[in-house]
Amino acid sequence: MSEKKFMIQNFEDVAPEALLPRVKEMKAGGYRLGQACATKQLDGTIFVLYSFDLDHVLYNLKVVVPADMKLQSVTGEYWSAFIYENEMHDLFGIKFENLALDYDGRFFKVVTPTPWNPQN
Repeated sequence: MSEKKFMIQNFEDVAPEALLPRVKEMKAGGYRLGQACATKQLDGTIFVLYSFDLDHVLYNLKVVVPADMKLQSVTGEYWSAFIYENEMHDLFGIKFENLALDYDGRFFKVVTPTPWNPQN
């Protein structure tokens, strides 16, 4: 049995306003959404990473979002992203525009609002 491995992983910096058009290109190119995640940076901005796969090649879109900025949801292209985007909203306070299924901050039960971004 031959085992396939991820041979290449690419990273692309994307401006927040260019995220959705770039995601549309990824979908048109046959990429599947693998995951999305976020982390707070030392300067207070939020680093968001959307990862895509095509034929075992990973392609990552990196977006840096100011804490008070709304990010366009990608759920219009990849409906399953609602899970990742609701999670990022609840844990980091990232606000998404046009989120297909918006739990409005109630996706997770948390004691402290946005626990991974305590300044909110």
